Amino acid sequence: MKHLLLLAALALVGACSRETGEPPKEKQAVTRTIPYGSWPSPITAAAVVEGSRGLGSLAFDEGYLYWVESRPEEGGRNTIMRWREGGEPQEILPAPWNVRTRVQEYGGRGLVAAAGRLWFSNFQDQRLYRLVPGSEPQAITPEADVRYAGCVLDAARNRLLCVREDHRPVGEPKNTLVALPLDGVAGDLSEGEVLFAEGDFVSAPSLSPDGSHLAFTSWRHPNMPWDNTSLWSARFDERGGLVDLTLHNQGRQESVINPQWDDENRLYAISDRDDWWKIYRVDAERFAAVIAGNPGAETGGPDWTIGRNYYYLMPDNSILASEVMAGVESLVMIDADTGTSTPLALASAAIIDFLPVGEHLFVINAASDAPPALLETNLAGTSLQVIRTATDASVAADWVPPFRLVTFPSGQAEAHGIYLPPTNPDVQGPPGSAPPLIVSVHGGPTGVSSPTFRLSQLYWTSRGFAVLDLNYRGSTGFGREYRRALYGQWGIADVEDAVAGAAWLAEQGLADPARLIIRGGSAGGYTTLAALAFHDGFSAGASHFGISDIEALARDTHKFESRYLDQLIGPYPERADLYRERSPINHLEGFTAPLLLLQGLDDPVVPPNQSEMIFEALKSKGVPTAYLAFEGEAHGFRKAQNQIRALEAELYFYSRVLGFETAQPLPELTIEGLPAEGLPVQGAPPRQ
Repeated sequence: MKHLLLLAALALVGACSRETGEPPKEKQAVTRTIPYGSWPSPITAAAVVEGSRGLGSLAFDEGYLYWVESRPEEGGRNTIMRWREGGEPQEILPAPWNVRTRVQEYGGRGLVAAAGRLWFSNFQDQRLYRLVPGSEPQAITPEADVRYAGCVLDAARNRLLCVREDHRPVGEPKNTLVALPLDGVAGDLSEGEVLFAEGDFVSAPSLSPDGSHLAFTSWRHPNMPWDNTSLWSARFDERGGLVDLTLHNQGRQESVINPQWDDENRLYAISDRDDWWKIYRVDAERFAAVIAGNPGAETGGPDWTIGRNYYYLMPDNSILASEVMAGVESLVMIDADTGTSTPLALASAAIIDFLPVGEHLFVINAASDAPPALLETNLAGTSLQVIRTATDASVAADWVPPFRLVTFPSGQAEAHGIYLPPTNPDVQGPPGSAPPLIVSVHGGPTGVSSPTFRLSQLYWTSRGFAVLDLNYRGSTGFGREYRRALYGQWGIADVEDAVAGAAWLAEQGLADPARLIIRGGSAGGYTTLAALAFHDGFSAGASHFGISDIEALARDTHKFESRYLDQLIGPYPERADLYRERSPINHLEGFTAPLLLLQGLDDPVVPPNQSEMIFEALKSKGVPTAYLAFEGEAHGFRKAQNQIRALEAELYFYSRVLGFETAQPLPELTIEGLPAEGLPVQGAPPRQ
């Protein structure tokens, strides 16, 4: 029933504009008519990347707000910034220090601030360091193949409580919850005293305000943290060990995440036991929802990383929480006594991080019409001060496309997405024609696409491309049922949704059926490759470090995802037949559309040999293809020059294989199998 209500809500907002909820206003007449794809644009690949920065991991201590800032122009290095009222943002961690943990490969919150000191994980050696601003960082853990993440301060015992991942044992790394002294002594540094070692994974340590209680989660293979997790709590003995260890949800099949304590040592956590992640008050084995929730709305998300907070328990018994509905995220204030919620006035499409401090709220807010920004506001979200923006670039409002939330039929199901039309105030497309469409497939596959302002999307829409940001079955933000609709169906349901979404938009006259493009990274790259291997209709594709051999992935991947495919496809090797059947590398005869492959050579999640195998196979088959590999890049491109090169190569590739001229010259890319005269632009009949 809730799923049907969600679909009805989506249908109502499907044609709404970004700000007003009214149909987009018609633009003033333009004077130039230029073919789609050839529109001149000031949004260059360099403008997308240069001056951009990632913002995250908010912390507050002694009047200073701290955050971690990633910089593509410094090779993707993450530094520590701080700011105080009346001042300017200040960097306090010089190069080559790099704040980034590799626990579970995807990392997590790697910064703690207290009493004028900070602790962080350094990427190069994965050791924890103590930093007093103005001095050199000092290691508090020894040199060893050990990683730490999600640390919280246990001030009463002068220690940090952290998730530790030990890579020294033969076989899988060992994940445990450990206690570390705050100040290591040279020559006698601690790796941590183990407090909890059950299960395959442990996450989300949360200490009560008075330091007397601890809560955390754990899970075992083949579960992921969005499948079936255990919620634990305990007290401390005189030595700081755990006593009265309690499992709160034994025998339940639910995803419990983000435990927290209020000032009276009452435990809260997020669970999806009623199909939607929301906040519960936990007493022994009893879970009581603090809010019934809006139909189709949930608080929570997939814990690919460690240490994210989706809510805060406030001193007045209210709860400040993030809430997502149909992929659009906002902040709400919940009255825990009445169960009612009030949205903040802040205009949001996604919330990257937030932190209440007294009557102040610091939030990294991603809106739909402006770049993400670190803001200071009040608890109502009505008084805004910009502390830091995610980019130095500025774009006039008439370059920003009005988004549409769309729901469309896909086989016997329905899928969701965000449609962005071509938008350029200076030009229009030829009358009676439709734009080329890029179906953008997020990774995850539990990710979610939100209608946030992204220069990387405007790069395409400003040149005359339409974009469908696809939320295929399996995406989060639409409830557990929709998330689990991909189980056993990876490579089928997601691909069906991509094909159906493109065809549906073409039927509406919003996309050219002869110029449908699909692109994606990681799991989205797999969907891209599978769509091209098993379906016709797409005229070109671009795979960013995508998976072509899922059987090889099952045999050779890191611990966190080593059993993920049991859920998405089936147990391996028992169902090796399904892995081979759904691996694009085993169906080369199906590839007919041109394909660009982009790959990092240090990728531990998707080894480069997978992209190399499919490139060589398509080249020998005569399918137009190009392969661009980047040294020093892992699973995702962090260096500015590589991000620029990848974006320009993609536009160049589409122009050559779809037969249009770009408004500005681009660096050439070798495309194997492409005739000198290019390819004719024509649609392909659906494959039976």
